[in-house]
Amino acid sequence: MEHEVYVPFPVRTVRQALTEPERVARCVPGVQLDADAAPHRPEGRLRLRVGSSTITYRGSLTVGEPADGGPGDDGTAELTVEAKGTESVGDGAVALTLTVRLSPATEPGPGTTLACAGTVHSDGRLAEATDRSAEAAGRRLLDRFAENLADDLRQRPVAEGPARTGVFDAEVPPPALDPLSDEDAIEEADLADAGDAAEEPGFAYDDDLDEVAPAEAAHARRTMIGRSAEEVDHAPPRGRYAPVPAPEPNATSLTLRWAAPAAAVVLASAVVVGRVLRRRR
Repeated sequence: MEHEVYVPFPVRTVRQALTEPERVARCVPGVQLDADAAPHRPEGRLRLRVGSSTITYRGSLTVGEPADGGPGDDGTAELTVEAKGTESVGDGAVALTLTVRLSPATEPGPGTTLACAGTVHSDGRLAEATDRSAEAAGRRLLDRFAENLADDLRQRPVAEGPARTGVFDAEVPPPALDPLSDEDAIEEADLADAGDAAEEPGFAYDDDLDEVAPAEAAHARRTMIGRSAEEVDHAPPRGRYAPVPAPEPNATSLTLRWAAPAAAVVLASAVVVGRVLRRRR
């Protein structure tokens, strides 16, 4: 059996949705999924109307991962859906292998065309139905599946993966790769370091130093104006910065050496004067 259906979504979106087995099973009309079923292998019941009869199957569904990993250069993709089940009442069984090929569509609007080609192996009540009835039931099932898939995508959008980009779609390299930008970065770093140094505590410009300098230092600086460099270099400091002269070790002995003779002379003079005054009396 071959049949085509239309879904009003891009190929990449529809392909991503069809790789989710739980979403695929949920969109099949007449399916009631088990609550404890695994997401990658949903299980449940399917009520299928064939002709004037309704057959209930219990089974599971799997979706084969596409080998190409994504839509081709022409925008097409292909995957396989397999389903197996047994009749709830009776001994019949059914096995379905469906190949779905996705391609871009322009009518009735932008979207995706699903070209379905499948084979069905069955026995029991489905095998007893006519080929025309079974084919009509399959086409009706696919048409309603496409409608349910479109509604499900509107309610639960898929998480789009990163789109593939070509050579001309690559991003422009950042400005940091520009050889001239390194020099600009170095200059900016130097300016930033200078600004940080100016903001550090304890750092002051010459103007600030003049304001806080002592009066003696300012006076010494003014007296050096107009003098030669040699004189300035060898000039002794003044004011509070002048060195204190070291005490002379022989100063005390020299003072005592001169004080003793002077005292003797004074004493002798006093004796002579005393004797002269006594004689006059």
